[in-house]
Amino acid sequence: MKLSCPILLGLASTALARWPEADGNEIRYSAVQGYFLQDEPDTDPNTFDYAAQNFGLLNRTYPTDGDSDAEGCETQWQRFARWVDYLNADCHRSESVRYKVLVMGRHGQGWHNAAESYYGTPAWNCYWAELDGNGTAAWSDALLTPQGVVEAQRANAYFKTRFEQHGMPFFDSYYSSPLSRCIQTAITTFAAGLDLPASRPFAPTIKELFREGISIHTCDRRSTRSHIHAFAPNFAFEPGFTEQDELWRGDRGEGETDAHELARSKAVLDDVFTNDDGTWLSVTSHSGEIAALLTALGHRDFGLSTGQIIPVLVRAEVVGRTPPTAATTAAPGFTFEATCNAPPVTSVAGTGCVCSSSSASATATPALVRRL
Repeated sequence: MKLSCPILLGLASTALARWPEADGNEIRYSAVQGYFLQDEPDTDPNTFDYAAQNFGLLNRTYPTDGDSDAEGCETQWQRFARWVDYLNADCHRSESVRYKVLVMGRHGQGWHNAAESYYGTPAWNCYWAELDGNGTAAWSDALLTPQGVVEAQRANAYFKTRFEQHGMPFFDSYYSSPLSRCIQTAITTFAAGLDLPASRPFAPTIKELFREGISIHTCDRRSTRSHIHAFAPNFAFEPGFTEQDELWRGDRGEGETDAHELARSKAVLDDVFTNDDGTWLSVTSHSGEIAALLTALGHRDFGLSTGQIIPVLVRAEVVGRTPPTAATTAAPGFTFEATCNAPPVTSVAGTGCVCSSSSASATATPALVRRL
């Protein structure tokens, strides 16, 4: 079938103007199924590996396949990119609809992940995670372990093969959580070894709301803006990024609710979709935050182990004015989290901790178990 809208496949997809129709309006998101294995209900996230499955891109045909590939020489990624271009093409798109491909990667293993494995999740949640470290390892705003660096290097090597051998489009924009493990992962993955075109450089932006679920754990407390700039001087900060972490409330024993994380995840998606004219976007974030983003996008649950990556074709539609109380991160959404003030007497997976009678701030419960 020949389609009436000609598409020129270049270094990346068709650039769209900033989305004025979305300003002050409600955006409805949907993860378009049928393009990636991660969309499929029978794909097990516990065993799936992006590097064994072409990032999960399905081997399928698209209505645009015959437009300029009569000899069938284009790769799956090139044909998929042509189809995404067509969906966004001026000749037929609605001003109220946009498509983007979000490629979301979880950071490599951090020292906090290693510590949780060492102590066990209940003891980690109710005591050790509230410390800055144990004298051997530090996990406050944790850096990557050697294993985590290897996981990011593996992603770098795999992106190189996709870009150079498979025609995967280069990213229009790169975003990162403000936490050090994500910044370090993004640097290791994208800053060297990739032959990026001058028009699509690695020029990442740090966005506050792409951070992990904000628990009382010190690994969820970001460093100051000054420290982050010294650590990653080539990263830009979004407008309004504050010197101090004004969201973390661990010093008050309060952590973010799931509903609050979902609301701020929707808010950061709205910000990106309204203001970024790119189509191919990289987001380096965390397992809990990526899970919240997937929920906001209407995607199935798909947990990521450290270093894993998930692409999603997203359809965004402006559906009306934003309700006055929608998309706010100032709404009540933090609650008290129980801890022990000393290592717990017992710590049982699926049950929780038992604090000594003199060291409990409250009874520790399985609700303390969080994704990191």
